[in-house]
Amino acid sequence: MCSPTIALTVASVASAGLQYQQGKAQQKAQYAQQQRQNELARKNAVQRYASAQLKIRQELKKSAQSDLAGTLKARKARATYIAGAGDAGGLAISGSTNALLANYYRTEGKFRNAIRNNMDINISQFERNLEAIQFGQESQSTYEQPPNSALLFASSALNTANSYFSMTSGMENAGLKTPSQKRNYSTGGKVYNPPK
Repeated sequence: MCSPTIALTVASVASAGLQYQQGKAQQKAQYAQQQRQNELARKNAVQRYASAQLKIRQELKKSAQSDLAGTLKARKARATYIAGAGDAGGLAISGSTNALLANYYRTEGKFRNAIRNNMDINISQFERNLEAIQFGQESQSTYEQPPNSALLFASSALNTANSYFSMTSGMENAGLKTPSQKRNYSTGGKVYNPPK
């Protein structure tokens, strides 16, 4: 006949086995979810990097086109001025005409310098955006913790042992004999070693 203690112990062990299997499946599912989260964060960062790089390339191209248009316009204005000054009776370029010509160069220089400064600001902002993208990826990523079957098994075994010792302790507190006390009582306190 099966004693209630043995039945409870078997039920506890079976329950621990089921909890172990469920815990292992849960750890695997959590690990797979962590991997998916990190992959999504990486893909998002790659897309944002590509978008930021396209934008800065477009800004560089637009800046170069503005610089070229400004340079061509300044050259045309200088050429027109020099040709007009030369047609004024064949006079050599004098101090006042040189000052006006220098003004054309100064205006062109300021325009080109403004374009360069704007591009420097855009590039600086681009670099900050790249840092923000990297930080965003890091904040969206999660720590990956692979399943640890050994730790889960040890935890289940310790829980089962804890349940057994709690049960025997409860029996002693209630004034009942524990399974080990019953074995010792039935053998007269002597340890029984079956013949080999």
